[in-house]
Amino acid sequence: MKAAFGWGSLGKKPSQMRPRQPSGLERGDAEMACRCEEIAGKDIALSPTCIGHLWIFKNLAPEELQALTHEASRKKLAKGEALFLQGDPCDEMFLIKGGRIKLSKILEDGSELTLDIRKAGDFVGENMFSEEGEYPVSAYSLEDTLTCGFDRNQFEQLVLSQPNVGLQIIKNLSERIAWLTSRVGSMAVTNIEDRLYRVLSSVAKEHGAKSPRGMVIQFPLTHEDLGFLTGAHRVSITRAMKALKSAGKIIHEDRKLILPSLETA
Repeated sequence: MKAAFGWGSLGKKPSQMRPRQPSGLERGDAEMACRCEEIAGKDIALSPTCIGHLWIFKNLAPEELQALTHEASRKKLAKGEALFLQGDPCDEMFLIKGGRIKLSKILEDGSELTLDIRKAGDFVGENMFSEEGEYPVSAYSLEDTLTCGFDRNQFEQLVLSQPNVGLQIIKNLSERIAWLTSRVGSMAVTNIEDRLYRVLSSVAKEHGAKSPRGMVIQFPLTHEDLGFLTGAHRVSITRAMKALKSAGKIIHEDRKLILPSLETA
């Protein structure tokens, strides 16, 4: 962000006026954008969401925000690389600046389930907010990804100095509960084709890209992933996928799924 210059209306010439100095918030955003863009390079499209725009840091003083952005740790991940693993100490949270992260869990029998997919502008590692312990899931990049992270000590000091941060976390968790309740409602639909289409529609709306043919899910979802998201067996998912293709509700080509009739608004 470039420094802005404002001229007064009291008859002074521009040469007599001092340029307005950028505020702490502007300096913090400029530093964050500059460092993120430098690290991301040309291969990662960055979200416009920065630390200063997030609900977690609402009402921070400019100097506090500037210090926080300066201390933020950036991590650039290649496709398939782990941000953290299930069982690692849960002492850091991350803002996804660019890319996508898959959250998965290894069960006792060794099988892996996909729990969620987070996009640029989302958080991962929210368990740091609740208690000290271990990450209950693993986080892998689905594509080249850039994150900005903060450790537990930094965040606890922030909450102590800015109580409103804690209130904003409560609000966000309430919205998350509402989202999970909605997902449970979708899983209660008895028809497996309808359940699967609802899940695919939700993924496409949140993570997909618009095209002349409809909404496109550009990353692969295995039948195991879809089985977990719909609460159905893999064999049932295979039959349901065939039924949706036959009905023209989905198109599968080049490891991409296209939903031609999905509302894109």
